Amino acid sequence: MPAIVVYPLAALAEIAGCFAIWTWWRGASSLWLVPGIVTLALFGWLLAQVGTGFAGRAFAAYGGVYIAASLFWMWGVEGQRPDLWDFAGAGLCLAGAMVILAAPRAG
Repeated sequence: MPAIVVYPLAALAEIAGCFAIWTWWRGASSLWLVPGIVTLALFGWLLAQVGTGFAGRAFAAYGGVYIAASLFWMWGVEGQRPDLWDFAGAGLCLAGAMVILAAPRAG
């Protein structure tokens, strides 16, 4: 699967899973662990679908997408709008992810 499809889906799964566990840890029902574990397993599976020769490179490039997706989660789910610095930082991270993924490399 192409990274442009996998990374946003993986970010959603990871953030949702971590949010579920974070919610449980702060006193919510232990039933929050079920979607947390399921979505974190989905995250791992999705990230393994990226067509790169090295896991570290796939994970590094994913980091930029994760940062941007986390800010959108904060905005959409938690109701806190990111500020200019959040957007600037996410933009830098996404640019870095693109450099990692699109760099010309010898076979």
